[in-house]
Amino acid sequence: GCPGFVATDLNGFRGVRTPEQGAAIAIKLATLPDDGPTGKFFEDAGVVPW
Repeated sequence: GCPGFVATDLNGFRGVRTPEQGAAIAIKLATLPDDGPTGKFFEDAGVVPW
């Protein structure tokens, strides 16, 4: 997943998203069931098309 431009120490807190917003997609993907989707790129809105 892509967290986007998150405000952190690394960028002097200039990001436009909170750490909680940035972590949301990673948490969603980490908690998918065993038969969940794999081999794709995801963002907040879902699968990123190629």
